[in-house]
Amino acid sequence: MTVHTSRPTTLVLGGTGKTGRRVAQRLTALDLPVRIGTRAGGVPFDWEDPETWEPALEGMTAAYISYQPDLAAPGAVEAIASFSQLAVDRGVRRLVLLSGRGEAEAQACEKALTDSGADTTILRASWFGQNFSEGYLLEPILAGQVYLPAGDIPEPFVDVDDIADVALAALTQPGHTGEIYELTGPRAITFAEAIATIAAAAGRTVDYVQVPAADFAAGLAAEQVPADVIELLTYLFTTVLDGRNVNPGNGVERALGRAPRDFAEYAASAAATGIWNVG
Repeated sequence: MTVHTSRPTTLVLGGTGKTGRRVAQRLTALDLPVRIGTRAGGVPFDWEDPETWEPALEGMTAAYISYQPDLAAPGAVEAIASFSQLAVDRGVRRLVLLSGRGEAEAQACEKALTDSGADTTILRASWFGQNFSEGYLLEPILAGQVYLPAGDIPEPFVDVDDIADVALAALTQPGHTGEIYELTGPRAITFAEAIATIAAAAGRTVDYVQVPAADFAAGLAAEQVPADVIELLTYLFTTVLDGRNVNPGNGVERALGRAPRDFAEYAASAAATGIWNVG
């Protein structure tokens, strides 16, 4: 039998990832109990092994849901539907889902979540700024050349610290149930402009080269990137970056009452850590 205390106890899925790690840190800073949901966690959680879901939910009152590899991946809708219903059945009422902008598959996952009857909040995030410093784009930046199939269509990159701040509010404060927050930066810039901003902040030269999507996929295959990851990245660059997400959202302002952090501010703070230094 699940026994809840009066203090929120939160399961953070993807708790070592870009957003989950920050959400967990913020909860811990408030002295709120946190369970990190990862394969290697004290109570392991694996999206591919539903047998791990119920033990991870035991004793929890809330959950931050970050799905791997992406809500656009095959099977995501079914997994989100099953997990959220199980959460409700185990007495976990507050569910906060990290979603994506302009993705039909992600919106299907959102519906699966809300259909569970839980108190839900949807965080529809744009492309993460931290992909350039904590993700797959770090290595090419360090090499001085970034090859991507992204052209002149801009993206309002969001700072993941803003995502974590909104998630914290949704998990711990009233007034966010039923909300769908479009989380973006304050302005849209192209990938070429983002790389130029990073190069200036880091004080070094980094070239951006636009390549055809087929060449991009072939390059990833040559590096032995798994086929499903190549398919997902190609989808994100060729479909989601078609102009549908150009306009910035107002989710950060609505949720927190403040403006989101600009990409230039993110680049300056990341550069100050030395993450883009060479040698």
